Amino acid sequence: MQQRQSGISLVGLICVLAVLGFFVLLALKIVPTYAEYRAIKNAIVTAKATGGGVAEIQRSFDASVAAGYIDSISSRDLIIEKVNGETEISFAYEKKIPLVGPASLLLEYEGTTDKAGAKPAKTE
Repeated sequence: MQQRQSGISLVGLICVLAVLGFFVLLALKIVPTYAEYRAIKNAIVTAKATGGGVAEIQRSFDASVAAGYIDSISSRDLIIEKVNGETEISFAYEKKIPLVGPASLLLEYEGTTDKAGAKPAKTE
């Protein structure tokens, strides 16, 4: 009576580790951009809470940018408008992450303080 061994071969293990490594590398590149997006969303909420005019909102956002190490957008990229008598702040930007050679990953981030969640108009 012979018993067969079961399990994963060395080639199978290397393939699994390669795929797992790719996804870990991808996550290590995406997570910081998502953290920056969350910081931008928090910064526009804080800027809206300060009230005032466009210049005051931009100054408040700039202070949050400096404290939060945000470099994807600036206060000039914000869309500040009055909607139904209330000031709403929106933003939209793209983040390109180079992967390998000519391959890259494009992430499109957008956000708004509007409760309805209206999408901001993309600025060129």
